[in-house]
Amino acid sequence: MDDPRRPTELGAVQTALWQELTRAPHDKHHEWRTPVLATVDEDGQAADARTVVLREVDAAASTLVLFSDARAAKLAQLQAHPVGTLVFWSKRLGWQLRLRVRLQAQTEGLAVSSRWARLKLSPAAQDYLSPLAPGAALDAPAAPSRAPGAVERGHFALLLAQVQSTDWLELHRDGHRRARFDATGARWLVP
Repeated sequence: MDDPRRPTELGAVQTALWQELTRAPHDKHHEWRTPVLATVDEDGQAADARTVVLREVDAAASTLVLFSDARAAKLAQLQAHPVGTLVFWSKRLGWQLRLRVRLQAQTEGLAVSSRWARLKLSPAAQDYLSPLAPGAALDAPAAPSRAPGAVERGHFALLLAQVQSTDWLELHRDGHRRARFDATGARWLVP
């Protein structure tokens, strides 16, 4: 009998990947909630990687949503090179997922306003209300913050990640497996 956590058909693998991705933003303990986003620096000379929080997933549109401070270096990087890679690891599943994505930053409009309307009521809103940009030098270890209850949007931005290709690697004691899903189709690869 097949292990439901170890699909054997390419279609089932792809379905399982999107199910896990869709679950991650709603489960604070899901290992895929905090992937690493790698982009190219503004000069195109080096990779720049950081952990981000997966906020939403639209499996039908193959799109992921992240939040950011609009002043963060990654937004300037995306202006020059609007591509990146999201890397997810799940020890529980033994799965690594690499998504090559086309990134778009949004700092205004209905999509931004509607998400800010929900976020502004949470402690996470403070992340976007600092008078200083991310990475700014401080004299003390704590970043300056606004008073609780601030309602203006501050420097809140959305990052939309349109998935261009998916590279899945399963590390398993019975044998590793790897597959790629992209515009040319689905195929098994050598791990």
